Amino acid sequence: MLVNHPEAAHWPVDPSRLDLVEEFRRKPRGPHSDELQKLLHRMRWSGVGRRHVLVVLEPNRRWMLARMPGRRGAPVETFPNQVFTSLAEAEWAVFALRWEALTGQTLAPSRTTP
Repeated sequence: MLVNHPEAAHWPVDPSRLDLVEEFRRKPRGPHSDELQKLLHRMRWSGVGRRHVLVVLEPNRRWMLARMPGRRGAPVETFPNQVFTSLAEAEWAVFALRWEALTGQTLAPSRTTP
C-alpha cells in the first residue's frame, strides 16, 4: 500500500543505496519497503516539471517515454524512439532517469527476466 510521507518529497537520496535500486528492479510494482516508498515519492514529487513520465499509447500494450514541461501549460516532450511493450521495462527506464537526475549516477539497463 502506498503511504504518503509528508517529509518524503525532501527525503535525502543516498547514491550508495543501490539496495533500493535492486529492490525496485526486482519488484517494480511492489510491495515496496518504507525506504523505497520514500525514494519513489521523492522521485515523483521533487522539483517542478522536467520529470520523466510514461505516456500510454495502447492501454496495457505500449508506452512512450516523455518529459513534463518546465512550466504549466507547455506541451509534454515525447520521445518517439523510446517506446516500450513491457510495463516493467518502461517503469525501469523512468526510474533510471529519475535516479540519475537526483544522484548524477547512471544505472545499468534493466535485465529482462524470463
